[in-house]
Amino acid sequence: MPRLHLIRHGKAAAGWGDDPDPGLNDLGRSQARAMAAAVGPRGPLALLVSPLKRTRETAAPLEALWGRPGLVEPAVAEILSPSLDLAARRAWLDGVMARRWRDVGADLIGWRQAVLGRLLGIEADTAVVSHFVAINVAVGAALGDDRVVCFRPDNCSETVLEIEGGRLSLVSLGREAETEVR
Repeated sequence: MPRLHLIRHGKAAAGWGDDPDPGLNDLGRSQARAMAAAVGPRGPLALLVSPLKRTRETAAPLEALWGRPGLVEPAVAEILSPSLDLAARRAWLDGVMARRWRDVGADLIGWRQAVLGRLLGIEADTAVVSHFVAINVAVGAALGDDRVVCFRPDNCSETVLEIEGGRLSLVSLGREAETEVR
């Protein structure tokens, strides 16, 4: 049964309402190096990476350690925002994160299904560098929890799931923190 190591990106240089695609700040780069030191001995594993800068930069130390690039995978990218206006995006995200999946629109249900479909299609142990809400999609599915946010993965935390019988099961939650989702 394949094991998924879901890794949230490191601390971003800007918040979700400030920059549509920030890279990592100095702390985030340090977190990424520490994560690679912790996760690296489990591999080399297959590596899927969201196309956004902060996830690509988080994955870079693993890519260097394992001597191969990650596969850029749009299906594990950030939750889809209905607006490009950064202030509106931030307010929208705050509202969505307080809801249950059954109460969101069809576009977000489709995004959630795409995340789950891609993860459930993985056939070998894989590290996936992704985002707060996408990781919550997987954990919520594993736990049968309908909340958009069912736990708060810290930057560069590792959550481990297994795929068995077409379902996700939780092995361990990543480090949880009272982080501001930016």
